[in-house]
Amino acid sequence: MTIRCCSVFCGSRTGHDPAYMQAARALGTALGNAGITLVYGGGKAGLMGAVADATLQAGGTVKGVIPRFLEAREILHEGVTDLEITEDMPARKARLFDMADAYIVLPGGFGTFDEFSEVLVNRQLGLSRRPIIILNTRGWADPLIALLDATRQQGFADEGAQTLYEVVDDVAGVIRRLQEPSHA
Repeated sequence: MTIRCCSVFCGSRTGHDPAYMQAARALGTALGNAGITLVYGGGKAGLMGAVADATLQAGGTVKGVIPRFLEAREILHEGVTDLEITEDMPARKARLFDMADAYIVLPGGFGTFDEFSEVLVNRQLGLSRRPIIILNTRGWADPLIALLDATRQQGFADEGAQTLYEVVDDVAGVIRRLQEPSHA
């Protein structure tokens, strides 16, 4: 299977380090240039908006999925190729998960961690084999990775659990991983 569509989980805020915004834009540009469709949370703000805008500017396809109650709060992105409005967060997540061939995790908050955790559990349980790639811009995910390692080291996850996800330091690495035959 070729990776044609990626769900990107990231913040509706920009964070304090400008490198996060730069990485979101670079990822969007790279996805657009590679012809990989972006599926994301449908907002115009923060890193979500940046990755969507950059994908569109690169000529790519963007599918946004946003729950009705967040339409105003996250300032829905009306410029995306396709915008789907769901009734609630579980329906939004189900669509984000189902439409993707792979998942990319950028800096974000609790919603990002929630989405990452759910796809990680799905892989652990064998319900999905889709790649999960954490883009570790400037080490933002180091504490998350340390928590995942501690969980495994303390016996709450299998020894091989670190193979359920990949950590990549730059956008070029993400695109290379998406295009590897082992992901196809």
